[in-house]
Amino acid sequence: MSENGIGRRDFVRLAAGGALAVPALSARAGAQAQGFPPRPPKKKALFVHGGWDGHEPVQCRDLFVPWLEKTGFDVVVSATQEPYADAALMKTVDLVVQVWTMGTIAKEPLAGLLAAVKSGTGLAGWHGGLGDAYRQETEYRYMVGGDWVAHTDFKVRSEQYLMHVNPNNKVLATTTFDGSHDPWIEGCTMPVAWKKVYGKGRVFYTSLGHSARDFQVPQALAIAQRGMLWASESRYEPTPRLVAPVYPRA
Repeated sequence: MSENGIGRRDFVRLAAGGALAVPALSARAGAQAQGFPPRPPKKKALFVHGGWDGHEPVQCRDLFVPWLEKTGFDVVVSATQEPYADAALMKTVDLVVQVWTMGTIAKEPLAGLLAAVKSGTGLAGWHGGLGDAYRQETEYRYMVGGDWVAHTDFKVRSEQYLMHVNPNNKVLATTTFDGSHDPWIEGCTMPVAWKKVYGKGRVFYTSLGHSARDFQVPQALAIAQRGMLWASESRYEPTPRLVAPVYPRA
């Protein structure tokens, strides 16, 4: 990766520190003492894929769905947005993983997704599959916490995303732009991965993942996986208070 990109060691250092770690047993016991339900033997994930094929939604499905199942999730896979409109289903879903770049979404599925996350369903995704979906839907963009506005290529053949972001995102990793794309953004520090909440639901996003090949970098894969696990805990733990951004030191 180029010097202006995120090197493997740099990315791990920026994202380290347990920010997405699965809670310890004592924390889980404390959550149950506060009235949160115990975790079921298997949590349920909904993996929705579609939109622009350039971000390889099918390949990402084939990468992450087996991992979710191996990790202990019952996984519902959909190539349409229709499950979002199924209120009975969404009440049982602990985690939504979406890979749907651009495109549009009908009123009913959008309302169902927003309501589910607000009531405690976790949401996780990456790159344009979450951060460049449904460009006309401002409430969706508010829920995710940021949306794509530009990108530049770097040597891993992924993209360095320039984004509009919510200032209250808890930033987990950053990148710094040089002036090769646009000279006026030289030196700009931009969030790469963050976590936030929307109502009672946890939301995780990383801009890495232009193609499934990006996740051949073990650290990039681990960040996405840990983000999914963190988001899936929404129903079983108190909602974290994430009201001030934290930008890791470069």
